Amino acid sequence: MLPAMRCRVSGVALSIHLSWHGSGSCVMATTIVVRSKFDDALRGVRRLQRRLLVKSWLLSKVHYRAHGLELGGRPSDQVWYFAYGSNMHDSAFQERRRMRPFEWRAGRIKGYRLRFNLEGRPKGKAAPANIRPDPDAEVWGVLYRITRRDLLRLDATEGVPGGGYRPTWLMAEDSDGNQVPVVAYCAEGKPADGTPSLRYITLLREGARAHGLPDPWLQYLDAVAHGG
Repeated sequence: MLPAMRCRVSGVALSIHLSWHGSGSCVMATTIVVRSKFDDALRGVRRLQRRLLVKSWLLSKVHYRAHGLELGGRPSDQVWYFAYGSNMHDSAFQERRRMRPFEWRAGRIKGYRLRFNLEGRPKGKAAPANIRPDPDAEVWGVLYRITRRDLLRLDATEGVPGGGYRPTWLMAEDSDGNQVPVVAYCAEGKPADGTPSLRYITLLREGARAHGLPDPWLQYLDAVAHGG
């Protein structure tokens, strides 16, 4: 066994363990931590970037424009956000993302279908929710009234801008029949749906029940096939 070699590339520590085989050739063993170290460093950079952008409305405007999006209004303006995935659950929306909505309502968007056609983590074993146009369908979810500043923070947690989702303005209808303009996250997605994990679909089911979504939608979510 050769001693471990250590070096630094762009501030990331790399550990490569080498071993000798009988043939005299030197091969890398499986204990290479390059990828995990790099991923950790990259996540740290992204967290720092998100914090800086959220603090500066002007800087965020420039950042959004560079990705073909417009950040309109003022930070204190209030808007409605339509949650159809895990953000329907308080543990995701209020606890993990630290959102504090002024108000919430049950509601639906007509002309869209709930899909699970995005690549999640771990790859190939999870499929986050998405909505795609379908004139014969509708999607139920939770309408949250939040500030544009909060929406900017929410964007950052959803990989916006630059990720798969794009914030899209749509017309929703609350449970009383009122028309409400909302912003929802939409992505192109893959042609075929994948399978959400049990943990993920449970967040949708529990969140939908907690916010009083109609029984047919609860039954629809209960029937969604899931992984482990």
